[in-house]
Amino acid sequence: QVQLVESGGGLVQPGGSLRLSCAASGFTLGDYTIGWFRQAPGKGREGVSCFSRSDSRTYTADSVKGRFTISGDNAKNTLYLQMNSLKPEDTAIYYCASSRRPRGRDCLSRGWYDLWGQGTQVTVSS
Repeated sequence: QVQLVESGGGLVQPGGSLRLSCAASGFTLGDYTIGWFRQAPGKGREGVSCFSRSDSRTYTADSVKGRFTISGDNAKNTLYLQMNSLKPEDTAIYYCASSRRPRGRDCLSRGWYDLWGQGTQVTVSS
């Protein structure tokens, strides 16, 4: 079965850290462009960070640059998002996604993606 499954979300205090995981099954994640997205209550789904297969580069939204880092483990077929210095405005449901289509910085745009995980909730609050 082709799917993505996120984990690692939870409740964390401002300034804290979390590492999200996205495990792929039924396909090889490294063959695709892959990204992390988030959706806060009442807002649209926005791109957080992605790795573009077309140019082998990582792209990160300005709102999280310097705090969030995307990485992957090909042996585990898993994508990660390390989130440091978390802020209340980072509270959202976080999703991973994969596609062959996005090129370059387009990988931050949700419309290109075909396969999505179910999401994991991240809440930053004291």
